[in-house]
Amino acid sequence: MKHGFVIDLDRCIGCKGCQVACKQENGVALGANRTLVRTVGPMGSYPDVQMYFLPTPCQQCADPPCVQVCPTGACWQNREEGVVLIDREQCIGCRSCGEACPYQANTFNQELRVMDKCDTCIAARAQGELPACVRNCAGGALRFGDLDDPESEVSRLLASVPAEKVHSLRDFGNGPSIRYILRRDKWVDALPQELETAKGGRNG
Repeated sequence: MKHGFVIDLDRCIGCKGCQVACKQENGVALGANRTLVRTVGPMGSYPDVQMYFLPTPCQQCADPPCVQVCPTGACWQNREEGVVLIDREQCIGCRSCGEACPYQANTFNQELRVMDKCDTCIAARAQGELPACVRNCAGGALRFGDLDDPESEVSRLLASVPAEKVHSLRDFGNGPSIRYILRRDKWVDALPQELETAKGGRNG
């Protein structure tokens, strides 16, 4: 079993509803985010211009570097689902996991002085709910389910799309699990921080 997100970028309208819903659901501190919707582009010259929006929660890696570097074991992986979690009681706020993450997915909670990240709303899911970002996605771009189950909604969605239209963020041997579907535009192989540098600042 491997639970994860499939994000249809052709349906993402950049409203940041997922970002807001995540903060509301999880009580994310002011100035921090468990997910960010970034803008890719615009690219090209008129009339051949393209742009899309890229939600970037934790990529829930198969071999997460954040877990490897955590000195206290506060950052750990739930092997049942493959979800990476942070135990606030054990976290000492050293930010090692944030530095190790190639996707800038771990954030520092200034109020509690601990690290924070997307946990796929694991508490809500235990009550039968979907993650808050999925429930509140206006465009229906975000899906969540068992990537190892060929009959799950996410697996059927991936199977319906040509393989060359399915992408992931750059893999450094850590195995990011989120799959992005992009049919109409050209996929840009850029890390979140590279997109921010190109824009000259932070998006969100």
